[in-house]
Amino acid sequence: MRSLKKNAFVFIMLSTKNLSPQQLAALTAAIISIPIGLAIYVFEPLWWIAPVSFIIIFAGSYGLILFTLQTFIYRKIKLIYKLIYQTKATKREEFYYKNILPQKGIDEVREDVETWAIQRKKEIETLQQNEAFRKEFLQNLSHELKTPIFAIQGYIDTLLNGAINNKEVNERFLTNASRNVDRLVNLVDDLDEISRLEIGEMTLNKQTFVIQELMKEVFELLDLKAKEKNVKCFIKKGCEFPLQVFADKERIRQVFINFTENAIKYGKENGAVEASFYNVDGKNVLIEMSDDGDGIAEEHLPRIFERFYRTDVARTRKAGGSGLGLAICKHIVEAHQQTIHVRSKLDVGTTFGFTLPAKNMDLH
Repeated sequence: MRSLKKNAFVFIMLSTKNLSPQQLAALTAAIISIPIGLAIYVFEPLWWIAPVSFIIIFAGSYGLILFTLQTFIYRKIKLIYKLIYQTKATKREEFYYKNILPQKGIDEVREDVETWAIQRKKEIETLQQNEAFRKEFLQNLSHELKTPIFAIQGYIDTLLNGAINNKEVNERFLTNASRNVDRLVNLVDDLDEISRLEIGEMTLNKQTFVIQELMKEVFELLDLKAKEKNVKCFIKKGCEFPLQVFADKERIRQVFINFTENAIKYGKENGAVEASFYNVDGKNVLIEMSDDGDGIAEEHLPRIFERFYRTDVARTRKAGGSGLGLAICKHIVEAHQQTIHVRSKLDVGTTFGFTLPAKNMDLH
């Protein structure tokens, strides 16, 4: 018997968990009016006394309880919703506050508030992360600009202090100053380009071309750099069959040059750079470029395409470059509405890959 009462109580508690204010008021009024009606019947055992008393008490209790809930509780809830959205209510929102919100149970309102709180927490975390990235970007940008500027300043000051009269010294210093000016110009050009890419100002001049032929042109262009480290650049066996893509040829050339230069620059002496091409599904072509260099630690991979992000600051700055190459590559690939990815393992090597639309893909 006790078990049945306990189960009945639990059932009532669960079933009343998500009641609307009207339902809660009716249930509370019934709980109040039934025992009072029965008590009146006990003292006045007339058949009509109990139902009339029940109706009068139920109606009065229901009205009072509902008024209290809507006036005091749901008015506070309405203020909470307005605080959540922090805007002047539109006509649609006012209709919601007056008609829909009062039909909600307290638990439903709690779920709405919890969902809002989770969303705000994620937004705050994103803002904090972006702020940290912004500070890091500005710090890196400052360093990248100061390095060539200070070098140029040093060479010019030395020349002005008398070294200009020494022919051997002045030619060497002027050459070095010119090299740093070129580095500064390349950095500014890259910054300008990535700014235009990020705001979507890049115009793609798409055409149909064989992707392997473009890769061969890039390998030939960088042949001297590859020979300096005795690095072999080749297309993977079995991937020679011509695959046509529809893309901006010069922009993809830029991506290939960046990937190849990085593979040569950070790869091993007597290493290899391998390019592979796959027809994925008749609609997309997968391009991958692999090296057998030192690889990239796993913790760096999620940020490898960020502006100025360097996995080994001393080594990469010594190797040169603006630090914007991979970020530019990412934007170029995404401008083609495709994706770019990287796989790497320490002491094994790194593979960069991306997809391009095949010739027969519907681009509209």
